[in-house]
Amino acid sequence: MDFSRTLIDRLRSAEHVVALTGAGISAESGLPTFRQPQTGLWAQYRPEDLATPQAFARDPGLVWRWYRWRRELVAAAEPNAGHRALVDLAARVPRFTLVTQNVDGLHARAGSRDVIELHGSILRSKCSADGRLVDVWEEPDDGLPPRCACGAWLRPDVVWFGEALPAGPLEAAAGAAASCDVLLAIGTSGVVYPAASLAPLAMANGAHVVVVNPDPAAAGVGMEAVVAPAAVALPALVAAIGSADQ
Repeated sequence: MDFSRTLIDRLRSAEHVVALTGAGISAESGLPTFRQPQTGLWAQYRPEDLATPQAFARDPGLVWRWYRWRRELVAAAEPNAGHRALVDLAARVPRFTLVTQNVDGLHARAGSRDVIELHGSILRSKCSADGRLVDVWEEPDDGLPPRCACGAWLRPDVVWFGEALPAGPLEAAAGAAASCDVLLAIGTSGVVYPAASLAPLAMANGAHVVVVNPDPAAAGVGMEAVVAPAAVALPALVAAIGSADQ
């Protein structure tokens, strides 16, 4: 692939690079995006009608079973070349921050460390009453959610429609965007706020913003577009910038 001279030079001289990833990079591992039509038993439901506090209060078993199905899809998926290229890129720059809107844990499985998860993780649960995190639980046979030690239902540790993003990860992501030299927006539509504010924030502070997406319309004004899937573009980009000592 051909990349602009500006992009290569800015990456080679960058002190801090931020990568913001969205559903597109996981779709290349075979995971359906959140807004794609569902399949099988779940085809009759819209994600927007299941991923809400109201849906969980109304029918916790239904919501829990849906997330259990989604966890099965995640468990069957593997990180792709795009995920692995970000691990390589992190080793080539002095400071690297990975921010993701995805909840599937594929970045960590590829080897990325200290990932800022804006929307949480489907691989964790939390108490629906006090928010305490739970990494391991037993699945009841009745299809209902497991119970926390306090007796309340466990729920997925993800941000649902109508809920605010956790302040800590959002503040960390904004701080990274405001201080980086290059921001790569990868497989994200750029329309879901507040994550969509990170690229303009980086630009306002002098960063070179690059949108990696098969859709050429994904890049905003003033942003460089790399029109290709992440699994194709990112390994080629890492190869183009070479090793840290070049």
